[in-house]
Amino acid sequence: MVAEDEGALRRSPHPPDLLRLHEAIAGLFATQGDWRRAYQHLRSALDIARDGSLRDALTSSYNRRYLDERLYGPFTDAPPRAIALIDLDRFKGVNDTYGHLVGDRVLRRVADLLQEELPPDAFCARYGGEEFVLWLPGVDAGHAVRIVDAARRRVARHPWSELQPGLRVTISAGLAHEAAGPGTPTSPERQLRRADSLLYAAKRAGRNKVAYRDRQSTRLMTHSE
Repeated sequence: MVAEDEGALRRSPHPPDLLRLHEAIAGLFATQGDWRRAYQHLRSALDIARDGSLRDALTSSYNRRYLDERLYGPFTDAPPRAIALIDLDRFKGVNDTYGHLVGDRVLRRVADLLQEELPPDAFCARYGGEEFVLWLPGVDAGHAVRIVDAARRRVARHPWSELQPGLRVTISAGLAHEAAGPGTPTSPERQLRRADSLLYAAKRAGRNKVAYRDRQSTRLMTHSE
C-alpha cells in the first residue's frame, strides 16, 4: 500500500514538498516495522534539508552560507583556481524604474545565466543583494577569463525587453586568479578581496566589463558588441 501511495505522489502534477514527503513516507514505513526503508527516506529528507539550507531562496543558486563554508572551512582544491565577484550594473535603477518584483525576476534570470556552461566543480553563489560569486577551481587564467566574459556577454545579450520594454541589464566582474607555482597558495578569502578590488576597477572603467590582473598590470575585457 505504501509503495502504491509513493508512486502516486511522484506522478502527481503538483508534487508536495519533497522534504515533507520523505518524512511522511519514513513514518509510514516505521509504523510497518520496515526500518531500513524508513531510514533511507529519513536520510533523503536530511539531504534535502541540508541542500535547502545552502541555497538562496530567491535565485536557487548557492547562498552566502555555502560560500563561507568554502572560504573559511577545510579547502582542498589545488591551484590553479579562480574566483570572480560579479555585480549587476545600476541595479537600483531597475528596482526604482520597474519595481522590486521585476528586480527579483532579473536576479533569478541573471543567476541562471551565470550558472550556464560552468566547468565541473565550479559553482555560482549569491554573495548578497545583487552580487554573485563564481567559484572556478582547476582552470588556468585564460580559461577563467573566457568563462567570466562569456557570462558577461550572455547577460548583455539576453532579451531583457521581453520582460519589460526598455529594460537592459549588464554585469561587471572582478576576476582573481592564482597560478600554479611554488610557495603557499593564496587563501580563497584573500582571492575574494582581490576580486572585489578588481570589480571596482571594472566599474570605474565604464561597467559591463571583466577586470583581471595580468602579471603586474590590470587588464579589462571590454564590451565590444
